Formats: sequence, C-alpha cells, structure tokens
Amino acid sequence: MANKLATEKKVTVISMLAEGSSIRAIERITGVNRNTIMSLAVRVGNACKAIMDEKMRGLTCKQIQVDEIWGFVGAKQKNANRAGAFGDVWTFIALDSDTKLIPSYVVGKRDSYHAKAFMSDLASRLKNRVQISSDSLATYREATERAFGSEVDYGQVVKTYAVTPLGNASAPAAVRYSPSEVVAVEKTVVSGMPDVNRISTSHIEKQNHTLRMHCRRLTRLTNAFSKKIENFEAAVALNFAYYNFCKRHIAIRMTPAMAAGIEKSFWTVSELVERCGE
Repeated sequence: MANKLATEKKVTVISMLAEGSSIRAIERITGVNRNTIMSLAVRVGNACKAIMDEKMRGLTCKQIQVDEIWGFVGAKQKNANRAGAFGDVWTFIALDSDTKLIPSYVVGKRDSYHAKAFMSDLASRLKNRVQISSDSLATYREATERAFGSEVDYGQVVKTYAVTPLGNASAPAAVRYSPSEVVAVEKTVVSGMPDVNRISTSHIEKQNHTLRMHCRRLTRLTNAFSKKIENFEAAVALNFAYYNFCKRHIAIRMTPAMAAGIEKSFWTVSELVERCGE
C-alpha cells in the first residue's frame, strides 16, 4: 500500500512527522491509512540513519556538548515487565556548539555499555582534537577516556537542584510539572585543558527541547509514545536527518550541515525522501 503512494503524499506525510504531528492527525488530514504512515516512517527513518552514518565522517568540530534524553517504548520502566514492553529508552546526543550539527547519537539504555558505544561512535566521526562538555553522569568519564584516550579536552557541568515534592500528588501543578530550581553550578575539568568558559550543556539542553517539540514520540504526557523500539529509532533518525539537512536553524541562518561544510545548500523534504529511496 505504501509503495503506491504518490510522491507528493509521501513528502506531506514525512514533513508532518518531522514537524511533530501525530500519526492519527496525519491520517485525518491526508487520508493515508495509519499503517501505511507507520510503514513509510520506518523505511524513511532507517534510510535516514544510513544517510547520517555516511555523511557524518571526517568532521572538524571543536566544541561538542553531549547529553541524554529520556523516553519510553510500550510502557515506562516500572510497568515494562508486566506489559512486556521495552521500558525506558535514552537517546545519547552530541551537538556541535558552533555549527549546531548533530554528528552522532545512540538509542538505548542509560548505562555504561551505551555510553561507551555513543562516545566511540562520536570519536570515529571526528578528525581533530575536540573539547567535550557533559553533565555529571558517571559513565561519561570512562566512556570518554576509552573512546578518545588523552586526545580530548573534557569538562563536566555539575548542577545542584533544590529538593521539590515531585512525588507528592497533592503538590500544586506548577510544582509537579516544572523542573527543579538550579541552586548551584560547578564546572569541573576532567581531562586535557578545556576552556572552562566553554564548559557548558546549554545548547544541547535546548536541542533536547527542540527534539521533544518535533518528535511526537518524545512529547511528554501524551499517548503518542512508540510501541516498538524499531519505530522509536526510526522516528529519532528521521528527526535528526531533517534537522541536520532540511531545517533552517535560526541562530546560524542555514542548516547545520551547511554550517559544517557537509552540504552546500538546503535539502527539501522531497529531496530527503528521494535520497531515502522512496
């Protein structure tokens, strides 16, 4: 069914997915069956992952910020065993502060194995010494040392938060649904000689917000979460390819791929779909 879709329909569906529309909303607007939409999204997402893997090589990034963003597949971790679901899923993301490029990401658990896989993948895409900034997640230290050795300048941002009654159902909504107040920020040099003034995770934290706005499967407090890990991975890959190659970034007035010298012009969604073999 999906292969019989006109190219214009495919472009419309992918455009709406990349801009955060839900599958059922796209079905209502376009008239395309939701199963066809999901099938197309998985195929294009898998192709986007291959495109990213090919294009993100030999990069000259100088300032990389890394962070991880939480989601879940099927059910949250506390209900995963009962529901037979994947449970909590974390996406490790790297962001070039200067070009806003996302050169690397890994989907998995928030553990040492996936942190090491993420840092190793990032290191394989860079051709020069880089400064890396992260939060205080303990697994980053070992993962960074294993991937980069001594050829990295690495610093961490350690934030101390005020204690808030998040688990108290009687607490006001403004408290329960708002992030805790940051009461202290400390920058720590882990290895090398990083520029302390540029040890920061502000840009990647803003990118996490952008990702939640544009990837429906990561929107909070909805029923739009993925039911299969394969669908989640495809959705994330589509979002990052769209962000890197198609979407004009306000801060740099071009796409991140153009700023990084990977591409010379914007990709249209039609071009992205064509490059994905659709």
